[in-house]
Amino acid sequence: MAETMIGVIGGSGLYEIEGLEGADWVTIQTPWGDPSDQVLTGTLDGVRMAFLPRHGRGHVHTPTTVPYRANIHALKSLGVTDIISVSACGSFREDMAPGDFVILDQFIDRTVAREKSFFGTGCVAHVSLAHPICARLADACLTAAREAGVSVHNGGTYLCMEGPQFSTLAESKLYREVWGCDVIGMTNMPEAKLAREAEIDYASVAMITDYDSWHPHHGEVDIAEIIATLGANSENARNLIARLPALLGATREACPHGCDKALEFAIMTAPEKRDPDLVAKLTTVAGRVL
Repeated sequence: MAETMIGVIGGSGLYEIEGLEGADWVTIQTPWGDPSDQVLTGTLDGVRMAFLPRHGRGHVHTPTTVPYRANIHALKSLGVTDIISVSACGSFREDMAPGDFVILDQFIDRTVAREKSFFGTGCVAHVSLAHPICARLADACLTAAREAGVSVHNGGTYLCMEGPQFSTLAESKLYREVWGCDVIGMTNMPEAKLAREAEIDYASVAMITDYDSWHPHHGEVDIAEIIATLGANSENARNLIARLPALLGATREACPHGCDKALEFAIMTAPEKRDPDLVAKLTTVAGRVL
C-alpha cells in the first residue's frame, strides 16, 4: 500500500483548486528547467493534492512552450501517484457538445516541436503506450463527473495538434471523417507520454468548448464563445476534482494495469554504456529501475 497523492494539471480556465487545507504554493527546480508555475499543495478530505496550472497563472505558456518534462518531474518529485489532466478541447462529434466532458482513452499525436521523452542518447528507453490512459483512474473521473451532474462521455480519441492556431476546415474534416477522432486539443501530448515514463497513473478529462471548424452550423472557432464556455466548464471541473479524494482514497495498491511499473523492462542501454549526466537527470523519474 502507498499513500495517494493526486496531481491535477489544470488547462485553460482552471488555474487553482479551492478548499485545500494547508494550501501552499511551492517552488520546484528540475533538471529539465522550471515548471509552468509553482505547484499548489495541500490536502482535500484527507488526501494529499498537488495542482499545477499547465499554462502558468495568467496563461503565459503556449501549448508548444509548456515545459512538459519539468512539469511531470515536479509532480513526481512531490510524490504524486495519480495525475488528472484537465484541458479544453474542440469536438468532432455532434453529440459531444460544448459544455460536455469526455473521459479520454486514446490519443493521436500530431505535435512536431516538443521534447517528448525524458530518455535519449546515453540512456534509451521504450515504454508501452497502447493504452495511454489508466483505466482505474479514468473510471474514477467518470464517476466523479456523473456525481457532479456533468454531461460526460465515457471514452474518446483526442487529436493533439501543435497549435497555437486552430485547425483549417480541411484538417478538421480529415481528423473527423477519415481518422475518426472525437476531440481535438493542443496539450495532452507529450504530457501523457511523459507521465507513463515517470510511472505515474494518468487520466485526462477533456472539456469541450466548441465544434472546431467542421460543423456547418457553427462555422469557425469563435474565441468569445470559447471563453464563455470555459467559465462553466471550470466550475464543473472543480466540482469533479472535489469528488476524487473520496473515490481514490488516502492509500492505494499497485496499479492493476501496470502504469506504475512502465519502466520495468523499458531501459535498453547497457549499464556500462549509460551517460552518467543523463542518468543523474533521470534519478527522480526513473530511479526505481536505474
